[in-house]
Amino acid sequence: MRVHASTYETEAGYKKSAVNEDFIVPINAEQQDVDFDNPNILKGSKYTLKGIGGEQGLYPPMRYFQEVEKSGWGELKDKRMGHVHFFKKNETVISVVVKEDFIIVYELKKDAKF
Repeated sequence: MRVHASTYETEAGYKKSAVNEDFIVPINAEQQDVDFDNPNILKGSKYTLKGIGGEQGLYPPMRYFQEVEKSGWGELKDKRMGHVHFFKKNETVISVVVKEDFIIVYELKKDAKF
C-alpha cells in the first residue's frame, strides 16, 4: 500500500538535505535516491512533497527559496532555466529542479559547466 506524500506547508520548517548538510529542504519532504548520468553532478536526492511546485510545477516555492537564501545561499537568477534554480554558497553550487509534487536537489561538481 502506497503512503501518500505529505503536503507542502510554508510554515512546517526545514531540515538538512541528504545532498549537502548546509542546504535545507522542507521538513516533511520524503527523501528518495535519484539516478543521474550528468557528469557535472556530484550527488542528488529527490524530495516528494505534494504541491511544492504548484500546478504543473509552474509556481516555484518562493517561501522555501527565501529560507534557503536566509541560510546563506544566493540564488543565481541569471542561470535559472525553467524549472531549474541554482543556489551558491562559497564555492558550492546546488541546483533545485521544481516539479508539481517533488523537488530534486543536486550538488554540482566544483568545475561543473552550467
